Amino acid sequence: MAKKDDRNLNITIKNQEDKENEVVVSIPTVLKKLRKYVFVWVVVAVLFVVFAFGYATVTTHVSKPSLMALISFSFDGVEKGLDPNGDSFEVTSVKSPAVIEAALTDLNMDLENLEPIRAGIKFQGIKPKDAVDRITLYEKVVDANGNVNAVDKILETSYFPTQYKVYFDYNNMKLSDEQAVDVFNAVLEQYQDYFYQRYGYNESLGNAVTSINYEDYDYTEAVDVFKNSLQTLEKYVKDISNDENKRFRSSATGYTFGDLYEAVRTVESIDLDKISSYVTVNNLTKDKDEALAYYEYRIKALNRSKAQYEEQLAAYQTSIESYEKDQIFIFGNGTDDTNTQSTVASEQYDKMVQAKNDIASTLAQTKQQIEYYKERQESLKNNPVGSTAKTEKVEESLAALNKKIETLVDLVNRTSDDYYRNVTFKNAYSVLVPATNTATDKLSHIIDNAKTPLVILEALAFVIFFAVAFIDALITDNKKKKVVTSDGIDEISSDEEDEDVTPEEAVEIIADEAEKVEEKKENSNNGKNNKKKK
Repeated sequence: MAKKDDRNLNITIKNQEDKENEVVVSIPTVLKKLRKYVFVWVVVAVLFVVFAFGYATVTTHVSKPSLMALISFSFDGVEKGLDPNGDSFEVTSVKSPAVIEAALTDLNMDLENLEPIRAGIKFQGIKPKDAVDRITLYEKVVDANGNVNAVDKILETSYFPTQYKVYFDYNNMKLSDEQAVDVFNAVLEQYQDYFYQRYGYNESLGNAVTSINYEDYDYTEAVDVFKNSLQTLEKYVKDISNDENKRFRSSATGYTFGDLYEAVRTVESIDLDKISSYVTVNNLTKDKDEALAYYEYRIKALNRSKAQYEEQLAAYQTSIESYEKDQIFIFGNGTDDTNTQSTVASEQYDKMVQAKNDIASTLAQTKQQIEYYKERQESLKNNPVGSTAKTEKVEESLAALNKKIETLVDLVNRTSDDYYRNVTFKNAYSVLVPATNTATDKLSHIIDNAKTPLVILEALAFVIFFAVAFIDALITDNKKKKVVTSDGIDEISSDEEDEDVTPEEAVEIIADEAEKVEEKKENSNNGKNNKKKK
C-alpha cells in the first residue's frame, strides 16, 4: 500500500448530486461477467445444436430431398441448341414416356408411376462463367453512334448449356429411397439407347425392309419389293459412308461401310437381276391378267413421275441460267489494264446445281423403269406362262434372296450401331454423376437443412449471453459507484493523471482514501468531545 500511496492517485467527484443518475460500466467488469456466464452459454449452444440437427433429421425424413444427377451432351450443334439432325434440341426428351416406360419395364415395375415420375424430373442448365460474362456484356455491343445491330450481336452471345443437373422429386410416389435411385438412374441410362435410336442408325428402317412378306405378291411384284428394299438400304449405307468414316471397321461385324455398300450392290445387280430376268423370260406369274394390270399401272405412274421430274428439271435449268453470280472487283494501281473483275458462285447457286443433278439422275432412272415394265408387259402378252417346275425354282430363289437381305439388314444394323455408339456419339450423351442415396448423402442433406436454423439459434444465444453479461456488469459497477459516493468522498486527485492504473489498484486506493476520511472524522469528533469536557 505504501507504493500506491506514493502515486498520490485521486478520483474527483465534483458534484455528487449531479453524478448520482450517471450510468457507469467498465470493460473489465463486462469481461468478468462474460467469464461468469460462459459455461451457461456453452451448454445452451450445445442444446441448440442438438435441437437444430433433430429438427433437420425429422424434416428430411418427412420431406425427402430430391435426388440429383449430372448429365452431359457433346455433339455438333448442341452449343447452338440443335440436335444431331439440325433441329431444335430439347433436354426434356430425357424424360420421354418411351424412356421411362423402358426403364420401368427393365426394373419389372408397374407403369402406373410413369406420369408421376415424368412430372418429378426437372432440369437445370449449367453455364460456364465465361459464357455468362459474354451474355451479360451485351449492352456494350452498341457503339456510341448506335450503328451496330444490337439484336444480332446479342444472339451471337447466346449460349445453350451442354451440362445439366437433373433433379428427381419422388415425395408424391410410393417409392422407397432405394427404388427411387434405381428408377432415376435407369431412366438416365435408357435415354442413351433412345438417343442412339433417334439420331443414329434408324432401326425402324431395317424393320421396314424385312417386314413385308414377299409371298403375298406375284413374282414380278415380289422382285419390285426386294428392289425397293435394297435401294433403300443402299442409300442409307451410302449416306453414312463418307470420307470421314470409310476407314471405320466395326469390331462387332468386321465390315466397313464400303464393304456393306458393295455387298448390297452385288445382291441387287446379280441376285435380284438374275431372278428378275428369269421371271421375265419365262413369263412366270401367279395370275396373268393381274400381272398385266400391274404393269399397266406402273407404266402410267412412272410416266406421271417422269413428267413431274422434267418440269422440275426445266425450272432449275431456267433459274440457273438467269441467276446472277456474285461479282468481285479487284482494283490495280489506277490504270485500266490492271483492274480485273471475276464472278463467284454463291451457296444458293451451288444448291440449285446440286438439285438439278439429283433430279436429272432420278429422271434417267425413271425412264429406265418405264422401258423395263414395257418389256415385261410385251413379253407376258406375246408368250405363254412358264411351267410349274420353273415356278418352284423361282420361289426357291426368292426365299434365298430374302434370307440374304435379312442378313444384310442385320449387318448394317450392328455396324451402324457400333459406329454411332463408339465413334460418332461416343461422348454425345453421358451420365457424369449418377444419383445416389447413401448414408453420407443423407447426412449431407441433414447438415444442409440444419445450417439455417442452427445459425439463427446460435446468433440468438450469443446476443442473449452478451446482453445478460453486460446488464449484470452495469448493475455491479453502479452499485460500487453508489457505495463510494454515499461515503462522502469529495476529491481524490492525482499528480500523474495519465498514469495507467488497474481496476484492482483503483479499488484499493479508493478503500485507503475512505479509511483516511473515516480517521479524519473520528479525530474531528474526538477533538470536539475534548473541548466539551473542558
